[in-house]
Amino acid sequence: IEQPTFPKITEMCVKMIRRVNDEEGIKKLVNETFQKLWFTPTLHHDKEAMTRKILNITDVVAACRDTGYDWFEQLLQNLLKSEEDASYKPVKKACTQLVDNLVEHILKYEESLSDSDNKGVNSGRLVACITTLFLFSKIRPQLMVKHAMTMQPYLTTKCSTQNDFMVICNVAKILELVVPLMEHPSETFLATIEEDLMKLIIKYGMTVVQHCVSCLGAVVNKVTQNYKFVWACFNRYYGALSKLKSQHQEDPNSTILTANKPALLRSLFTVGALCRHFDFDQEDFKGNSKVNIKDKVLELLMYFTKHSDEEVQTKAIIGLGFAFIQHPSLMFEQEVKTLYNSILSDKNCSVNLKIQVLKNLQTYLQEEDTRMQQADRDWKKVAKQEDLKEMGDISSGMSSSIMQLYLKQVLEAFFHNQSNVRHFALNVIALTLNQGLIHPVQCVPYLIAMGTDPEPSMRNKADQQLVEIDKKYAGFIHMKAVAGMKMSYQVQQAINTCPQDPVRGFRHDESSNALCSHLYSMIRGNRQHRRAFLISLLNLFDDTAKTEVNMLLYIADNLACFPYQTQEEPLFIMHHIDITLSVSGSNLLQSFKESMVKDKKKERKPSSDEETESDSNSGSESKSEEEASKPRRLRKRVNSDSDSDEENDINAVMKCLPENSAPLIEFANVSQGILLLLMLKQHLKNLCGFSDSKIQKYSPSESAKVYDKAINRKTGVHFHPKQTLDFLRSDMANSKITEEVKRSIVKQYLD
Repeated sequence: IEQPTFPKITEMCVKMIRRVNDEEGIKKLVNETFQKLWFTPTLHHDKEAMTRKILNITDVVAACRDTGYDWFEQLLQNLLKSEEDASYKPVKKACTQLVDNLVEHILKYEESLSDSDNKGVNSGRLVACITTLFLFSKIRPQLMVKHAMTMQPYLTTKCSTQNDFMVICNVAKILELVVPLMEHPSETFLATIEEDLMKLIIKYGMTVVQHCVSCLGAVVNKVTQNYKFVWACFNRYYGALSKLKSQHQEDPNSTILTANKPALLRSLFTVGALCRHFDFDQEDFKGNSKVNIKDKVLELLMYFTKHSDEEVQTKAIIGLGFAFIQHPSLMFEQEVKTLYNSILSDKNCSVNLKIQVLKNLQTYLQEEDTRMQQADRDWKKVAKQEDLKEMGDISSGMSSSIMQLYLKQVLEAFFHNQSNVRHFALNVIALTLNQGLIHPVQCVPYLIAMGTDPEPSMRNKADQQLVEIDKKYAGFIHMKAVAGMKMSYQVQQAINTCPQDPVRGFRHDESSNALCSHLYSMIRGNRQHRRAFLISLLNLFDDTAKTEVNMLLYIADNLACFPYQTQEEPLFIMHHIDITLSVSGSNLLQSFKESMVKDKKKERKPSSDEETESDSNSGSESKSEEEASKPRRLRKRVNSDSDSDEENDINAVMKCLPENSAPLIEFANVSQGILLLLMLKQHLKNLCGFSDSKIQKYSPSESAKVYDKAINRKTGVHFHPKQTLDFLRSDMANSKITEEVKRSIVKQYLD
């Protein structure tokens, strides 16, 4: 019918509108831009301008189909809120115009769908228009009240494409919001809606069933009270489930059950969906019967969670999740706790089941949040004198108790190698924290760990949670920073696709940023916290800390790539590396020497000739060590003699090695921390261009202003501790001791 708007304009609008929740200045700019572009009233006679506006909005909505529409809701809420107290409300007037014209466009598109040439284009436009109407209905359902009867016939759309299903789902969502607001709707209209919805529930798949049952819940509970109609539907599926359970108990391998699997899946899902929106224990449904429906449903659904077919298990868990929204207290039942926690904590359990349990918890928390917000709005309308806080506390107390039951297992799901599992676990934790259901300190290390996730959306969400916690509780982040670093290493281990490759602590992209750079940037502003954090990390390199080598490499990577801003930061690290090396490094070399000499004496008493030889070896060893301790560029090497000198050093020490190889492996393992610190110091020196004298002169007790100058970073300087990488790749800690391994360890000792 109309030419589509220019794709570039749509793309620009999408980019701008996604910044609607940004910092205040940008947020204000976005609101003003779109108020002028979309939400300024159009002159009635200017149909062309209105059509352009409609096409632009629906194009943007269509472009955001896969990423969600939170931005549109936020934008509309911001604009409508800004004029709440004003006498002239241009945004409200513009919204009314847009809704009325969107409905007109829908009717046009429907007429044109018979034109086979443009069928695909217009079908897409129809979906975009109806989706946009739903978004308006979500924020201001009153705008759609007069159009409800126009929308109802779309429930009978014949479904042959994905777009057809989207039309039905969005119309059901619109009617769910709008029908309860209608004044004296006709009985015929309401009966038609109920029948249309019931036909869709019986005929189509999960998504349609879910939205249609939700719409039916709003129509029956708030308007028609036609409980018998719903009760009959419930009994149809509940009865089918009971029968299938009996057949399964009699013969689990029955061919009848295989043939009836589609009916079983549909019944499990539909019974759960109906229980989510209707409380069948009310007298309106079951009359005077003493049977406890919710317990019967729980028993039935729990039975099928133990089924051998994973698809049946998944549908039973979905059904349980729905039922728990209506009856949260069921989540305290021992069998439910056992089911949920075992699925979440069992490493061998199906990923689909884990994700479904996390989705159930997420949906429950989302519903509770919506319920609380609605209760808040309703209460404000009714009476200011009532104690609103007390009313809210009852509901949030239940949610808090539930989340305490499952919190540990949800947090542990962060260490899963599948990104979908981590994604839903993070969603559950974010909702829990936003609703204030748990003390945030226990989540801080896990959020730090999730801030290193490879997927930008997940790490941004985790980082945002940490920022919010830091605003409310100063010091919590610093308190758990080291634990968070260690946990982030565990996350990286879990998602490492190639176990032979050591886990690294920086991003493998052009930036080479430290994985924990956001954590450091949060701590670095407070000098005391920053120093305590850096010292705690450097202490892990001490041989007494017994930290595994790959974790030390991971921490060294982070220390090498942190976003340092002033000279004081790397100088402080280098100063403490020198202190650690002077103590731990010397002790390590001494213990290696002693193990050689002692073991030689234990083996047998040497003759006087051998003693002389041993002394000369020791002399050669200490001489070579003295040479080795100098920076490579200062070593006295003469052309081709350099390699032979190194060989002589190695051979001299090799003669002194004990037969018992345990001290050698112990030395090789422990010395990695020392080697990493040496490499880290050299890296920071190269990166920042510090001279030896500047490093020597630095004192941590100096005034902060002395070293407050910005760092002049050099480009192309990368941290590559080759010896440690070779040690890990060759799995030397578990290697069989050969001559080659011994030579490698001796070279390490000399270095």
